Amino acid sequence: METYGHIDAETGLSSRFNDFLCSFDKLVDYAIDKKADLAIFCGDAYKSRDPSQTQQREFAKRIKRLAECGIPVFLLVGNHDLPNAMGRATTTEIFDTLGIENVFVAGKPGLYKIPTPSGVIQIVALPWLKRSNVVGKEDAKTLDFAQLNQRMQEILSDIIDKLSAELDPAFPAVLAAHVWVQWARVGSEDTMSIGQEHMLLVSSVAKPAFDYVALGHIHRHQVLNENPPVVYSGSLERLDFGDEDDEKGFYVVEIEHTAQKRWTAFEFRGVSGRRFLRINVDIAPEDVSPTETILKTSKPRVTKSAAISCG
Repeated sequence: METYGHIDAETGLSSRFNDFLCSFDKLVDYAIDKKADLAIFCGDAYKSRDPSQTQQREFAKRIKRLAECGIPVFLLVGNHDLPNAMGRATTTEIFDTLGIENVFVAGKPGLYKIPTPSGVIQIVALPWLKRSNVVGKEDAKTLDFAQLNQRMQEILSDIIDKLSAELDPAFPAVLAAHVWVQWARVGSEDTMSIGQEHMLLVSSVAKPAFDYVALGHIHRHQVLNENPPVVYSGSLERLDFGDEDDEKGFYVVEIEHTAQKRWTAFEFRGVSGRRFLRINVDIAPEDVSPTETILKTSKPRVTKSAAISCG
């Protein structure tokens, strides 16, 4: 995201772009310092489907730093990562193409077994499902909008059920999904847009087979279920003034999964970022002549809003 910014004289980059990189660096530093076993990224690396070469370079630098420090990185494909035409690559596909060690990209639903310093962890991947993938099918051509959303919900629920049944109970398991789940509170996203999307019920993702459910798509961090934890980590930085009062950061998750005990703890770690401040100015009527007063008092008092981004 580069809105509400200016060009930094030292780097030549957008000041807002630098904000996001700074927050990302704090996450990477924390993961390396704490010797994390795994980093899960639940989609939407960039705002645009066609990020600039500079944006791709800076994202890759940080993924490479994690991977080279022995921390596996799991990249799930979100709706902003998908191309707008068939045959084009996703924004994170290059990591898979180059076969970067310790980096795993999930562009399709599947079950991944990731080796980590503390052992194998299983990840059921549920990337964003494009509406066009369903519309093109013969049995979906006559469906109206609501019916199509219902069909997409059924498809995703069936995928979760199928893949969760394939999990090995000897190893911990995480569901990583880029999807809108019922009861999620919307942050900076367009409410009208989110309201038109397909949705999953909490019960569809909160399966007993999972030790943790990591969600992407909604930018506000929130917990939808405790056992198993169903959690949106949210974005690392405020995207716009809809995020003005939101705390941004990431979740640290600890999982113990043995034959004798299953236990999961999770904690939100805040990241200090750019402050967004909305200033409302109440403009009182000025002194006017009696004639003007008759005209103006028939109208309500005017309130105007000015929005600024503060360091």
